[in-house]
Amino acid sequence: MQAGTVVGNLASAIGIRTEDAALIADLKAGSEEAFAILIAQYHQSLYSLIARSLNDPVDAADITQEVFIKVFRSIRGFHGESSLRTWLYRIALHEASNQRRWWSRHKKQEITIDSPSESEDDGSTFCLSSTLCDDRDSPFDHAAQAEVRVRVESALRQLPEAFRTVVVLREIEGFAYEEISEILNVNLGTVKSRLTRGRSALRALLVTTENPALNGSASSPKVRTSKETVTR
Repeated sequence: MQAGTVVGNLASAIGIRTEDAALIADLKAGSEEAFAILIAQYHQSLYSLIARSLNDPVDAADITQEVFIKVFRSIRGFHGESSLRTWLYRIALHEASNQRRWWSRHKKQEITIDSPSESEDDGSTFCLSSTLCDDRDSPFDHAAQAEVRVRVESALRQLPEAFRTVVVLREIEGFAYEEISEILNVNLGTVKSRLTRGRSALRALLVTTENPALNGSASSPKVRTSKETVTR
């Protein structure tokens, strides 16, 4: 009991919750059970964050796995400078950023299912997507909530990376401003500025998708993606 109190006091003194401190100690000792607990506790939230951060969310499962591999290899270097959750999200965003850079370098070399292909039989052209098309209605076609979710996810992907990351961390993952500042290693003012701009840009995109006639009109808000918009 006394030993537990000492550990709890020490954990509090260096900013680690007692339950995190016990889990971290087990992880550092190489406990497979502790690692399984970590995955069960954080897998879904990290996967969702990564999926929203990537150009192609289909890669999210692989990147999430890479994050946990990196955590397993790096846990002994974690000294409690931040919370375990903050540290995990920082690693996840770093891996997602690496994947985005890879995707940007290679996407021009890839052929999508919408790219025209030439038939070997008669030389005619076709798109693979047309052969996979299913015109039957899905149950989701009748679900308004699912439609809204798809619109929001689509709009999020159109935001500049710096804005999108802050919006996801704050509005979806529920991090406090101070935690976001710690995860991204930027000051509090920058977090608030990016969040304000991100919310505004997201709202403009959602209005545009809801009213397609506004798209391209002079009064339609534009989402600037230049470096100047994300320096603050």
